[in-house]
Amino acid sequence: MFLVHVSCHANVVMFSLLGVFLLALNLPSSTKAFSNYGSSATHKSITRDVIMQKVAEVCREELDGLEFNPRDSSPEELVQACLGPKAKGEVSSVMFHKALREIYYPNGLVDRDFANSAPHHFHSEAFYEGRGIITEGVGTIKANLEEGNLKAARETLGRILHTLQDFYSHSNWVELGNTEPYINLIRPYLPLEDLADVNTPTCLDCASGTCSNAILPNILKEKKLTSGYLGLYSSAKPEGKCSHGGEADQTSKTIPRGGISKDEPRTDNKALFDAAVKAATEATSQLLDDIILSAGNEDFLRMMGVARASILSFVIDTTGSMSEEIEEARSVAFEIINSKEGMQDEPSEYILVPFNDPDFGPLFRTTDPEKMKIELSKLTAKDGGDEPEMCLSGIQLALTGASSSSEIYVFTDATAKDIALKDTIDALLISTKSTLSFFKTGATGRRRRSLRAASFDDYKDLALASGGQAIRVSKSELPQATDIIRDTSTSALVTVLQRARNDGTEETFSFMLDESLKNITLYITGRSISFTLTNPTGVSQTHNEANGKLATFRTVGNLWRIRLSDDRQTGTWQISIKSNGPYTLTIRGQSTVTFIYDFVESFSGPHLGYAPLSGRPQAGQPATLMLLVTGRNGPSSVTVKNIDLVMASSPETITSCKIHNMGNGDILATVDAVPKENFVISVKGTDKVSNSDFQRQSTTRMSVSSVHIKAVVDKSVEPGKIVILPFSVVTQGDGGLYTINARNDRDFPMNFPSSLTLTSGLYSNATLTVTPPANTQSGTDATLTIEAKSPDGADSNFIILRLSVVTKITDFFPPQCGDVTVVADDCPRDASMCGSFRWELSANITDDNGTGIKSISLRQGNGNLSHTLLTDPVVQVVYSASCCSQTVEIVAVDKVGNAGRCYHSIARSGSPPALHLSLLLWLCLLVSVFSVKP
Repeated sequence: MFLVHVSCHANVVMFSLLGVFLLALNLPSSTKAFSNYGSSATHKSITRDVIMQKVAEVCREELDGLEFNPRDSSPEELVQACLGPKAKGEVSSVMFHKALREIYYPNGLVDRDFANSAPHHFHSEAFYEGRGIITEGVGTIKANLEEGNLKAARETLGRILHTLQDFYSHSNWVELGNTEPYINLIRPYLPLEDLADVNTPTCLDCASGTCSNAILPNILKEKKLTSGYLGLYSSAKPEGKCSHGGEADQTSKTIPRGGISKDEPRTDNKALFDAAVKAATEATSQLLDDIILSAGNEDFLRMMGVARASILSFVIDTTGSMSEEIEEARSVAFEIINSKEGMQDEPSEYILVPFNDPDFGPLFRTTDPEKMKIELSKLTAKDGGDEPEMCLSGIQLALTGASSSSEIYVFTDATAKDIALKDTIDALLISTKSTLSFFKTGATGRRRRSLRAASFDDYKDLALASGGQAIRVSKSELPQATDIIRDTSTSALVTVLQRARNDGTEETFSFMLDESLKNITLYITGRSISFTLTNPTGVSQTHNEANGKLATFRTVGNLWRIRLSDDRQTGTWQISIKSNGPYTLTIRGQSTVTFIYDFVESFSGPHLGYAPLSGRPQAGQPATLMLLVTGRNGPSSVTVKNIDLVMASSPETITSCKIHNMGNGDILATVDAVPKENFVISVKGTDKVSNSDFQRQSTTRMSVSSVHIKAVVDKSVEPGKIVILPFSVVTQGDGGLYTINARNDRDFPMNFPSSLTLTSGLYSNATLTVTPPANTQSGTDATLTIEAKSPDGADSNFIILRLSVVTKITDFFPPQCGDVTVVADDCPRDASMCGSFRWELSANITDDNGTGIKSISLRQGNGNLSHTLLTDPVVQVVYSASCCSQTVEIVAVDKVGNAGRCYHSIARSGSPPALHLSLLLWLCLLVSVFSVKP
């Protein structure tokens, strides 16, 4: 069987996942585990509903008295109600939608990548192994959040929620009469009890396959826990055991026949299906509650993408000639921080990566603007003095450390020494959809030291591929050029149009401006530029009119910045551009009418679903995009008319997509053949709120390939352990000796074959090993890129994987609260007279034989909380509050994320005071990584 296998010999972790993955490509298609699409309750809908509920609860707590009043249950309304009262400006829900997708996709992929793995679905009575997957995953999530690795945390959350939810669909938990979740699944220090052993028959024979409850009466009476066996290619199962059921399950034809799965409602199992959905929903809620307690409200909301959309990311050359550029970057950052404080445009995260030669990094990341100021103030120009520098290495750290779709700004006066990383940077740009802009100062170049001479053209290529700008100015001109950072460090940023041309011919570009757009700016990069801008009524302005009827503009270096007037007309505009050389045109603004997209591939197997395509789509082949188009009041407030693939660097050549509405704002767009040239995605439609037509475009320029790479990572790894990762490569083009390259952003040692011989249409298999050093910080997220390039170098593709490094956890128990004393005798029975009276609670918090207490915080209560040193064996806490604030909840978290909460209320409702003063509830809420069998 192709089960996930972990080998502990010689400190080696072996991911035997490739067999599972390849097997899933040809799986029968009718076995399910809560559907991904088309059922009344799905993995996606359960996960979505609970996340929306928890985000609402946390937002209400965080607003702390401010009005929280979403008009409906849409993500747009929830984000607006959560962020709107705190700051003025446009509120965008895009980050929330992207975060949800980063949870949904891995959740669905469990059915493709691990279809035949019993623990991932709680098949075949694999209860300990299934719980181990959940608890290891929760530990990984908490470690990732501690290090700020939000994407890795989301992906793990999606996977373990699938496994947790499957327990209720695939076991007899609800048949046993249980109406609440099995809390022991997320508390690994509690035993799994009353499990049916392998020799115990559990099911009646059900020849029809649709019996309402096939569990044996004695199993029900004795409350024995079992789950259905699943055989996709074998009918063998232990004698008397239940099957999963369904046409694809071969064991369902072996007596006892039938199955106990509750994946979809039928006439014979509707009540059990509803009970399974209810229990799975509540279990999902319990798991998220634990993560919230451990991580805190703010980090939970950041993980869910409920944060201001603007992120400020700088990659800065710190060699000796860069003092002026460093000062300008510092000045721009300080101005953005100071001027946008309290606004929706205020960045929610700050990233800084310095580089020179031979060093680069480390990556600095913070949500605190004052800490960013301090870090920028530390930068000084030193050493260096000759070209080139480690620019691309610094960019790699920023791309892997920042959220997807980030705007990253690079300051340098040198070309790149590490030009070999260019393909990796291009792959990361496609994967993250981030935008890269360069500010290059200085002369054309100094002394070069490599045979592959890098140039400014390399920066232009990367900027163009990402939708950014490559700006070349003198040092004295730099302050004027950095206006682009002020423009794009904003919330609800959208791109209306982007084009690039390599020749010097004249061309007219049309673009549509709708009512929702604000702060519209055009950028043109190139030399010897002339243009004419025309609005929908025919009014024109030329490049010779710096302050005209339509716009104001300035030129610096190779950049034209054209800012449209606030009273601009809606409708179709035109700009005619003439140049003697290459140039780019970009039009951007602010609007909540926007879209997100992924190229996806469908899969059948036990679940029908869609998986994001890792790498480039295949040229000339059919392709599918999954889009979400949303407006000011959610997807229902826009009508989508056209989705097209538009050639990025040649006169308008369009490949139109067929549009299929999937519901809840999801749209499937299909094309019969992907164009061979580089392209972008264009979306056109109508904003129903203003009844005006809109046009939006993706920033990332897509390229195509005939090569495809497959690999899967589903587990965290321990520091110091060797990881063996199988991967496979195929080409639909010419075979031959293909070059293999692999890199990771943490410089972990790796071994892999330098080449593979491919035959067209046939997969070639290989393995890669990577070893995180023993001193790697727990929670570190490594981004691994595997690339394959054709013999002539003309075709290549990549896959990007995330590897979480987590120290093995042996502490499963949360801190304990004891010796509680409450003094509330002065509090009056009449609550209206509470104002001048106070009460106090004191307690001792310990973590005996644990990792030690990391934090103690106040979750409920408006009083004052103080405590002794967290390093003390016994931490004494004191809480004092007005008698008007009658409830307190104190949360203690240890160093591996085990969290407990101490709750007390002095509220009186007619009972004797002593009963209320003695009320103390200590709720122990996991966390661990490996379950312990009793």
